[in-house]
Amino acid sequence: MKPNVMLTISSLLTLLFVSLHHADDVVRGFVPGKFTNLIPIVVFVIWLYGSKLVLDERKSGYILILVLCFLVAGIPVVHMTGPGISGGRIAHSHGAFFFVWTLLVIGATSLFSVLLAATELWSMRRKPQ
Repeated sequence: MKPNVMLTISSLLTLLFVSLHHADDVVRGFVPGKFTNLIPIVVFVIWLYGSKLVLDERKSGYILILVLCFLVAGIPVVHMTGPGISGGRIAHSHGAFFFVWTLLVIGATSLFSVLLAATELWSMRRKPQ
């Protein structure tokens, strides 16, 4: 499979899992269900714009995916540092498996996307103009 196709798939999967995780955060009360939830919607639209849907094989699309996926890779770090999974409130709650699973998958798919985007940017750099 071409790296560009793998990047598109992994980036869109990351977007899917981040949106599921954000919805879970809202349901659990970690993020208030207010007007500020429009910010993630704008980020998701920008992400879709850059994930091959519009910026196909362009340097700007690869940079956008690289930056967004690198930032999203911090979500598991934020949730798993300090007191642990949200201060232990998640560990024995209903749906804890899904919450933790999305964190693990977000970490894996986002870092994979970062590596693929960096590889694509590097290969663009080496191609003669």
